[in-house]
Amino acid sequence: MSQGQLATTNNVKVLASSAPRFEKIFVHIELIAAILSGVLIVTAWLVSKWNHESVSIAFYLAAFIIGGYAKAKEGIEETIKNKDLNVELLMFFAAIGSAIIGYWAEGAMLIFIFSLSGALETYTTNKSKKEISSLLEIQPETAIRVVHGREEKVHVSLLQVGDIILVKPGERVPADGKIAHGTTTIDESTISGESIPVTKGSGAEVFAGTINLNGSVTVEVTRHANETVFNKIIQLVQSAQSEKSPSQLFIERFEGTYVKVVLLVVILMMFIPHFVFGWNWNTTFYRAMILLVVASPCALVASIMPATLSAISNGARKGILFKGGVHIEGLSHVKAIAFDKTGTLTKGKPEVTDIIVRPDLNEQDLLHYAASIENQSNHPLAIAIVQYWKAKNNDRLMQPEQVEDVPGWGMKAKLNNQEWLIGKKDFVGSKEAHNFENGVAEKLENEGKTVVFVKDSSGIAAAIALQDIVRDETKNALLELKNEGIRTIMLTGDSETTAKNIAAQSQIDTYIAECLPETKVSSLKKVKEQYGMVAMVGDGVNDAPALATANVGIAMGEGSDVAMETADVVLMKNDLSRIAEAIRLSRKMNRIIKQNVIFSISVIVILIASNFFEFLNLPLGVVGHEGSTILVILNSLRCLGGDKK
Repeated sequence: MSQGQLATTNNVKVLASSAPRFEKIFVHIELIAAILSGVLIVTAWLVSKWNHESVSIAFYLAAFIIGGYAKAKEGIEETIKNKDLNVELLMFFAAIGSAIIGYWAEGAMLIFIFSLSGALETYTTNKSKKEISSLLEIQPETAIRVVHGREEKVHVSLLQVGDIILVKPGERVPADGKIAHGTTTIDESTISGESIPVTKGSGAEVFAGTINLNGSVTVEVTRHANETVFNKIIQLVQSAQSEKSPSQLFIERFEGTYVKVVLLVVILMMFIPHFVFGWNWNTTFYRAMILLVVASPCALVASIMPATLSAISNGARKGILFKGGVHIEGLSHVKAIAFDKTGTLTKGKPEVTDIIVRPDLNEQDLLHYAASIENQSNHPLAIAIVQYWKAKNNDRLMQPEQVEDVPGWGMKAKLNNQEWLIGKKDFVGSKEAHNFENGVAEKLENEGKTVVFVKDSSGIAAAIALQDIVRDETKNALLELKNEGIRTIMLTGDSETTAKNIAAQSQIDTYIAECLPETKVSSLKKVKEQYGMVAMVGDGVNDAPALATANVGIAMGEGSDVAMETADVVLMKNDLSRIAEAIRLSRKMNRIIKQNVIFSISVIVILIASNFFEFLNLPLGVVGHEGSTILVILNSLRCLGGDKK
């Protein structure tokens, strides 16, 4: 591999692992500066009460510099870069204008409110970048390459298509490929989301990032490190996060125009009234400064941020973690919600659902034998059988005389002077398993269940069916969403049979089966084309691209770190019913924000008109402007209450 290819392969990892420390420190400094400016404002106000005007102004000036530096710097840099004015500069000019006409407190408050909201927004944005690092921690960095019978450890970026690598039990597969020799059980939950491991032998495809549970296998590499399915997950997350929302694009387009109009009108106000209406220069400048103050977007900023923070606090108390106001706002417009199956609609772990025992045997005794043997295995299905026994019985498990774990097939043991086989039907005898109890296994498999057979010296003794069980709250949660007018879709890596069965149990509207991460994303994009605003609910690494692609990504709190970092909303208590609650809270917040925006704009228009007709003096202008801000904030605090009104 050339140096250029190697650099390309490692590019994402280098960017993620070397996250700018200065930027992280700067975020905290920006937040501290905003809070400190607020403290200085309070101090200045208290000092002014003691008639120390010059000292008070000094404190206000310090609040201006400390609180406004970051946003003023950002505004100037963005203006130079984009060659366009922005709201940061307008707020800065409005604050300076307030100080020029002697209203230091009002100017300082403008700086404080804007700098605090900007610091919180920056912190939230940078916080969401961690999922790339979390993803990369899962992908192995090295592999054991076998060359002419000799093993050598190499970096995964050096692997070529056709190389043979050795994957030992308990290791993650370092590259996409096909098994050359050996049989094993692979946990593919990071790719497919399927909780039940898959048994694979020669010729079977394996994926980087998946876990080899037991057998030692050699794998022929079929894709370069930068082309693996796992690497595609990383690329999909990056791509989806770089796309700006329509609201963001609208705000960016509106910002420059708004600032230009206000500044242009203020400049005209400084001259035109003097020549047209005969105002003296002092009056003209006075009215222009009042216009700059009352036209500042302070009330508009307060229309959104307090309501958003109140809604975030309300949600947090109920176990709903919103990562930003834009996500709460977007949630109210969602028309459809796509759900991952494993760990989201279901519990994420297989459980025993059916036990069919040969008529001449006692079910209790048979299950005791089976659990005693399965207790010697760490396979998820074996663990589920043992847990099922322990939940219903206090008797101690027996110790088999002999035990052999046959990777990919099952368990072979000697217990109570009998030979036992426990595993898949091909292991115990395909024909016998098929004919057992009039073909009951086929019926169970058609219901989407995994069947484990138990065989003793007399033949098939039992069939034990296991399935990933639908959560208790799933059905009610989906019903609540339907009552809110939301369409529900299930995206799963499971087979058509299993997906159909789970969809029927949960009463979900529709489903799409056999989804890999790429097909989950493409399927989600089709759902977005059909319904517009779409949310995605998931819990695993494989759900990360879909969570990032959705308009609103919702992660389960007990899911993977990657899913929680990628998502916009996290259900900390793993309670699906909280989704409907979050939607109601979102709708309430948006109603309040609309009320605030309409009210604040109306007040600004009235104040501007009153100023133009000389009905308004500076104190009344400040009272009207700041008074409207206070009323807007008080209205916003309603988001701290219930979510239905």
